[in-house]
Amino acid sequence: MHQLNTILQQSLYLVILVSAPPVLMALLVGLIVAVFQATTQIQEQTLSFAPKLVAVFGILALTGPWIGMQLVRFTFHVFDQFPALIR
Repeated sequence: MHQLNTILQQSLYLVILVSAPPVLMALLVGLIVAVFQATTQIQEQTLSFAPKLVAVFGILALTGPWIGMQLVRFTFHVFDQFPALIR
């Protein structure tokens, strides 16, 4: 039971870790666009969507191999621990 709790804890930490780069990039781009909209008084709703989309896809392209490596590493770890989990 203890190992299952450890794996669940590690999986939640991994979800936070691999989702942080795109979420933080969307937050940063959203903040920059909001400041730009406030200073120029352009209140177009679709203006913030396109830069966020491009930035998130860009950061996913850059961090994709790292994210994949983390997920594969965790999967191998879970499969290695599987015999101890089913006891």
